Amino acid sequence: MKSQKASARVISSKTVFQGRVFSVVSDDVQEPDDVRAVREVVRHSGSIVILPVDESGPEPLVLLERQFRYAANERLWELPAGRIEPGEQKLAAAKRELLEETGYSAAKWQPALSFYVSPGFMDEVMHVYLARKLKEGVAQPEADERISSRFFPLSQALKMALSGKIQDAKTIASVLWLDQKLNKTQKPQKTKQPQKSKKPTKRR
Repeated sequence: MKSQKASARVISSKTVFQGRVFSVVSDDVQEPDDVRAVREVVRHSGSIVILPVDESGPEPLVLLERQFRYAANERLWELPAGRIEPGEQKLAAAKRELLEETGYSAAKWQPALSFYVSPGFMDEVMHVYLARKLKEGVAQPEADERISSRFFPLSQALKMALSGKIQDAKTIASVLWLDQKLNKTQKPQKTKQPQKSKKPTKRR
């Protein structure tokens, strides 16, 4: 998601932290509009988000996870998601994460949307995939993961997002996207035009 219109010139760069998941760099840069600055940036390989939808009933069901997040210090409702491993294709990462975290696989996949998580200091991009025609299996979570999952009607998930019960940004954005997508694909019903009443004929 790099802009083709403008770019910065890196004068010098220093890695100040190198972790398992991300690194932090301090860059002396010359930006467009004659801006010279030192920018501290979190470098991340990117993430995948899965929007699993069950359409077998009268209303679409969205699969959400609930797990404890140490950074937020609370349990959050979220969509399945994870880091894209170096050299891994986005779709392959989506299939892997869905199976690992929920046990589900999907027969139909569709790219939904991509966005920067927090472009003020991170280069991480999240890529959302819509997963349909789900098949249940056995979850394969990592040793430090304790994840429970549950299906919610889309209307309920939307209310949770708008009321603040869902506090995870990627999940809020994805649920809103899905609601808009389904509303656009639904064909509006044709309204019948009222019939004009015939004027009574005068008797002669």
